[in-house]
Amino acid sequence: MDGVHDLGGVQGLGAVEREENEPVFHSDWERRVFGMMLATLGQGSYNLDEFRHAIERMNPVDYLSSRYYEHWLHSMQANLIAHGVISAEEVAEKAAQVRRDPGAAVPTRADPELASTLLGLARQGASTAMETDASPRFAAGDKVRTRNIHPPGHTRLPRYVRGRAGVVDHVYPSFVFPDTNAHRRGEHPQHVYSVRFPASELWGEDAEPGEEIYVDLWESYLEPA
Repeated sequence: MDGVHDLGGVQGLGAVEREENEPVFHSDWERRVFGMMLATLGQGSYNLDEFRHAIERMNPVDYLSSRYYEHWLHSMQANLIAHGVISAEEVAEKAAQVRRDPGAAVPTRADPELASTLLGLARQGASTAMETDASPRFAAGDKVRTRNIHPPGHTRLPRYVRGRAGVVDHVYPSFVFPDTNAHRRGEHPQHVYSVRFPASELWGEDAEPGEEIYVDLWESYLEPA
């Protein structure tokens, strides 16, 4: 979907602010949100593409005025409500309790096996690689063009490369297709390609001479050039 989250190539937002010696977490609540995301995703409460798509559906003002881990918290809440794990009423009730007594003890539940699983997930990640019987449609060196599509649902095809010509630089194995997985319409694995775009193809005469941009793209995003 085309939304405020897709900011690649957008002008007028100012310079990227880099923080010297930036910590992993700026506040303790960010650390907690990170752990909550691993716990809920790791138990299958929703999948990674559903997680991303819920962030995309945030109100644009809320998205731009909130912090990174606030986006995560919004997505977790939206997905857990959507899948019936919690209800909106329970969230509202718990928020009211916290406002009344912010120092109240937080309930705890010990589950060593789950904790060990989540620790492994945090350290090793969880690849979405999945085999497919289909052979790659393209090979390294092939000239391709990205499709100029604007789907209403989730997609990993950035706006700034749509309809642009490039060259396949590398062929990866097949991975779960996020555009369908985000809506629970199947995993439908596809091959993924690293596509090399001349900067001039994306930015025109304003591009820095000689620069190239590499973007990883699923097979159905591409067509022969």
